[in-house]
Amino acid sequence: MFGLEPSFVIDAKALAATYRERAKEVHPDRFSHTSAAEQRQAVERAALLNEAFQTLKSPTQRALYLLRQQAQLPDETTIQDGEFLFQQMEWREQLETLQEHADVNALPAFTQELKQARSQIDAAFADCLNDPQQREHAERLARRMQFLDKMFYEVRQLEERLDD
Repeated sequence: MFGLEPSFVIDAKALAATYRERAKEVHPDRFSHTSAAEQRQAVERAALLNEAFQTLKSPTQRALYLLRQQAQLPDETTIQDGEFLFQQMEWREQLETLQEHADVNALPAFTQELKQARSQIDAAFADCLNDPQQREHAERLARRMQFLDKMFYEVRQLEERLDD
């Protein structure tokens, strides 16, 4: 749809530009004077384009998509990532402390720590994605991405509460 080679590393600006071009082409309003069937197809194409864009725009969703293209992902997995589980507990404790103390000044440093961890995970995922020997590691990294997405969401929620 976007003319991209399967890769975790993409040019976000080029992706957005291509999306805008394709969105103009398939926008349902362009088909308002056509048959009901053609209008339905236009809506379906626009929805598919939007879904593809959202998947590619999100590094986590892109990683999961790429893994699914290689092989089926298990629905439920037992996380055997002790090192990261310990890190998760530390971050949760830090977030709770920030929340308890309403420490808006410490939030940027915490967010930066999470961003740095995310950057390292993204780089490691890009390095191992196409190596079949590292499939388990790639899946583990994708689960780490999902956890960090949740942490970023919780940090944004805390920021909003503290801003009120």
